[in-house]
Amino acid sequence: MEPHPTEPDPVPTDAEPRRRASWFGRHIPLVSGATLLVMAVLLGLLIVVREGPLLLHLDEEWAEEMTEIRGPLGDALALFFNHVGGTLIGVLIIPLGIVITLLVVRRPWAALYFAIASAASAIAVQLLKQLFGRARPEDMLVASDYGSFPSGHVANAATMAVALGVIFPVVWVWAAGAAWTVMMAISRTYLGVHWLTDTVGGFLVGAGMALVVWAPFAERLERERLAWREPRSDR
Repeated sequence: MEPHPTEPDPVPTDAEPRRRASWFGRHIPLVSGATLLVMAVLLGLLIVVREGPLLLHLDEEWAEEMTEIRGPLGDALALFFNHVGGTLIGVLIIPLGIVITLLVVRRPWAALYFAIASAASAIAVQLLKQLFGRARPEDMLVASDYGSFPSGHVANAATMAVALGVIFPVVWVWAAGAAWTVMMAISRTYLGVHWLTDTVGGFLVGAGMALVVWAPFAERLERERLAWREPRSDR
């Protein structure tokens, strides 16, 4: 008796790996961002409720160092960061300009993601300021609003840095964003409007919110980015 022909093995597909990649693509940013936001809240509680001596000492030492290095050049640079990182320029004109630019280059999902991340970060900062109500340093060079923790300027810088790094995932964008955020943090303590730990909290809130908002947009942003690059690579 002749043996029955065996059925051919099913051709493996990459559907399951894609599903796993899609799941991780959504949840890794969500978990990472939520972790940073929780860390920001815990840091605020540690500062305001416990008044940890180590953190207070660190804040005071850093503030003294910033006061000692003040000078005309440092003042000019810090005031520049103060204006472009906050006020109407930092919270409206620059983000709106980025959104419009993304729309012009046909990245609508990126524009929507950036707009929501910026707004969510600003709201989170104000909520935490009201929750903790931390007093600002006394030796301030510029006037500022209520609540020292977290730094809104640094949160805004971190949100833009992470969001633009997500939209344009190249090394120089991430490097420029990191440098901008660090300089913003230094400028806030130089001007005496924030403690060092306020700037850390601002980074946690800004970066965390950008990652959390990225999660539901991850697949659409990646498809849009690949489609956007395709016609450019064919030229």
